Amino acid sequence: MLAILAQAFHRLRLIWADGGYAGALQGWVAALRPRAKVTLEIVKRSDGDKGLIVLPKRWIVERTFGWLNRCRRLSKDYEALLTHREAFTYIALSHLMLRRLNNKGTF
Repeated sequence: MLAILAQAFHRLRLIWADGGYAGALQGWVAALRPRAKVTLEIVKRSDGDKGLIVLPKRWIVERTFGWLNRCRRLSKDYEALLTHREAFTYIALSHLMLRRLNNKGTF
């Protein structure tokens, strides 16, 4: 998915990732585009922290996943093909945006 995004969105310069992706992903992202480099920033929680810690930018992703899980079709993985799942994700996000633009609230 990142390779498609990097080629489709030429203005993409920064990718945030969870600490679990700190391994081989860094080298792979560095080799994505030879001319216009993409930077990978790993967002980590410090080892001494206990409990719920809100990390920068991570809440945006978690909030979006929460919105998507409100869609019954996306709550379980019914789709056999990834392209179908991607299409239903676009439909769900478009529905959310249209509802907000129309001031009808969310879902």
